[in-house]
Amino acid sequence: MREIPVELTERYAAEGWWTRETVGDLLTRGLAAAPDTEFRVHSAARPWAGAFRDVEAVARRLAGGLRKRGVRPGDAVAFQLPNWMEAAAVFWASALLGAAVVPIVHFYGRKEVGYILDAVRPRVFVTAERFGRLEFRPDLCADVPVVGVVGRDFEALLDDEPLTEPLPADPAAPALIAFTSGTTRDPKGVVHSHQTLGHETRQLAASYPPDRGHQLTAAPVGHFIGMVNAFLIPVLDGTPVHLTDVWDPAGALRLMRDHRLHVGGGAPYYVTSLLDHPDFTAEHLRYLRYAGLGGSSVPAAVTTRLAGLGIRVFRAYGSTEHPSITSSRHDAPEPKRLFTDGTTLPGVEIRLAEDGEILSRGPDLCLGYTDPALTARAFDEDGWYRTGDLGELDEDGYLTITGRKADLIIRGGENISALEVEEVLLAMPGVAEAAVVAAPDARLGEHAAGFLRMLPGHPLPGLDAMRAHFERAGLARQKWPEELHQVAEFPRTASGKVQKFRLRQDIAVGT
Repeated sequence: MREIPVELTERYAAEGWWTRETVGDLLTRGLAAAPDTEFRVHSAARPWAGAFRDVEAVARRLAGGLRKRGVRPGDAVAFQLPNWMEAAAVFWASALLGAAVVPIVHFYGRKEVGYILDAVRPRVFVTAERFGRLEFRPDLCADVPVVGVVGRDFEALLDDEPLTEPLPADPAAPALIAFTSGTTRDPKGVVHSHQTLGHETRQLAASYPPDRGHQLTAAPVGHFIGMVNAFLIPVLDGTPVHLTDVWDPAGALRLMRDHRLHVGGGAPYYVTSLLDHPDFTAEHLRYLRYAGLGGSSVPAAVTTRLAGLGIRVFRAYGSTEHPSITSSRHDAPEPKRLFTDGTTLPGVEIRLAEDGEILSRGPDLCLGYTDPALTARAFDEDGWYRTGDLGELDEDGYLTITGRKADLIIRGGENISALEVEEVLLAMPGVAEAAVVAAPDARLGEHAAGFLRMLPGHPLPGLDAMRAHFERAGLARQKWPEELHQVAEFPRTASGKVQKFRLRQDIAVGT
């Protein structure tokens, strides 16, 4: 982990941004204050309805069972589950044990899951027997001491003697290892402590509009923001949890009407897919009062469209490494809310490097990566994080993101490493060279577009052949290219590097 400057740790403690409370303490206090709060999973595969006290009972029995199996504070507990009750139980149980929870996005394939399990060496792995394309693969977790499969033997992990109190843990120790795809070949393991995660939970909860209503959470709980919105903020606030494990706009519109649920934003796709659906009516606007947009590029055309419908839009900027860097308040002037990414949040500092790269630091900034080499490259000795994003600051301190240094594609809020996709393309027969760039996507913001230089005598593969190849490679479907282009030669710099900006320009002009 990185060395955090002493003056920062002292300031964060003095301001109350970092406390001695662990995530287990936060949950214990919140669950005791609102035990009858509704917790519901809207799912065709595994529906569930109950209250906080019911999920807590499962979590405490699970914690008791895992403790008897040797799990101790500091151990890693991994899970790959959809937005189900059992995911909450595993998360809460891990926090009560003082363990570091490792959520894995449920649509990650064999390659990503194998890498993550090898990187963190968890003592526990809980997954689903089957859900969509997710399927339990015993060989992937053969070296994990404790494995539980929802739909098969998960209940066997529950003990009759529940853990009654959270185990003591160092609040500066790891509480969460969240994996995110970036510019590296493999997912990056981002480590958060009880202090960084606790501050993020408190400040994010405080920034939400007080009248935003009961929220429907569709973002995967394997993602940082989905997990915080589903398992932490509602417990802190005593507000109901409503989860759905598949994003289906027609189904979401029904839930909004039948259960009076609100959709509060996230990646723009979540909101625009509702507006574009034929079932959308003016009645649904009462459940779309606010839209906090982030996690993907936020076009001005989207924010102005929503504002024209009477939706109060505000934008935010952050990452798994530094979850909440800037945000516009819901009551900020409209031009700032619609066309900038906001101002810094409590305790956060930003500055721009000479090339316009955004550097940030603050009490919700992660401890670093599981890979020390990545940590060394991303952080400097004064605690600044090199975001890889480019931005501009206006005279009022509002930040606007202008681009990315990193070679990254953000599809519906999901980060895709171009390098990872390129390596799979290069393994296809007849491919001499491959480059992957972000292409505009009306629904999802961006998708992957592949450019291939083929060996003589080999035609450009069709999309069906390409998809079959990616299926065999085990890469998550969300990362597959959605268009392929052939080039005789790539545009290059003098040093031979492919000029990807020119490939993006080719897409923009329709070539």
